[in-house]
Amino acid sequence: MTPKHQHTDIKIILALTLVHFIGDFYNSFIIPLLPLFIAKFSLNLAQAGMIAGVSRFLAFIVQPPVGYMADRYPTRIFGLGGPLLVIVFISLSGIAPVFWLLLLFVSVGSIGSSMFHPTVAGMIAPYSGRNFSFSMSVFIMGGTLAFGTGPLFITWFVDSFGLEATPWSMTIGLAVMAFLYKTMPIPKVESMQNKGMLDSIKQVFGPVWKPVLVIWLVMVIRSYVSQSYLTFIPVLYASEGYTLVSIGSMVSLFTVAGAVSGLLAGHLADRIGFKPVFLAAHFLTTPSMFFLLLLTGNWVYLGAFLSGFFVMATIPLGVAMAQKMAPRGKSMASSLMTGLAYGVGGLLTPLTGLLADMFSIRHVLTLLACIPLLTIFLIALLPKQK
Repeated sequence: MTPKHQHTDIKIILALTLVHFIGDFYNSFIIPLLPLFIAKFSLNLAQAGMIAGVSRFLAFIVQPPVGYMADRYPTRIFGLGGPLLVIVFISLSGIAPVFWLLLLFVSVGSIGSSMFHPTVAGMIAPYSGRNFSFSMSVFIMGGTLAFGTGPLFITWFVDSFGLEATPWSMTIGLAVMAFLYKTMPIPKVESMQNKGMLDSIKQVFGPVWKPVLVIWLVMVIRSYVSQSYLTFIPVLYASEGYTLVSIGSMVSLFTVAGAVSGLLAGHLADRIGFKPVFLAAHFLTTPSMFFLLLLTGNWVYLGAFLSGFFVMATIPLGVAMAQKMAPRGKSMASSLMTGLAYGVGGLLTPLTGLLADMFSIRHVLTLLACIPLLTIFLIALLPKQK
């Protein structure tokens, strides 16, 4: 896709990035608190995987139709209402008295997360100018940086004030939303108001469905591996005696590394194309994850950083590449690469927990570390496109 304007509207790109950051900041609270939820509700690992998996399942269900609606109607309801649901309901999770209510709070927060992702991602292209991949990387960085800083914040907050104090954390997010209400623009939509969902999908993806499907499969596999690690690394190291704050630091390093590598990947893709960056990142993911599992003591922090650096580097590239192939359905393309891929990958997370109950977390994560190498064959099928 060729943007209508050659210059990058930095102010709007940063506003959209802030929407992404604040929504994912609160959405990141659940995973590092899993050890506390396991202890509070006496959960097994399969149930712990269910907490993580429910948000992925709802992303699978909610994001594609929201992406379809966002390409048809210019409204800020999805972009602003979604983060608001995340902020309120995820903050309430700490006071859930029973397991099913915890799942309800996580579910509503996850619906909110699924509402804003395709809408806001679809708004990047019209304001990115010549720097589309880099602008998308900045936007994605907002989310990955949120998943890096959010666990640090919530583990410190809970360690200082207790799990029951989490509702007070929503005050920060509400203040940010008041600012975004004044600064976030109304989305620009494509002229598909008179087309049904199936017709819109055919028009958007019909000529390019094969390469888009290949990208999607790569993103699903990447999503499954990264989500399994983010879900069960806290449980693994909690069982080995690491403190809650230490676990939050590992999760933060994993995701902050992804923010850094996403920017680098976007910068390189604008210059040498998507395919070489995909190949390099996925080839190096497997050894970095083996490295994490082999390390002990404080060296695990370095392993967490390297694992996140490579496994999360291609998140913005998958979204950007799909949007360039299907420029008339930017939000639908975004929902395909984020919500649908994220959701399908996340639906397998409880399976990882079930296998970990049968064998051990460390053995299962070792097996999962080999999976990114399988994507090399899929990536080889991608067209050479800048």
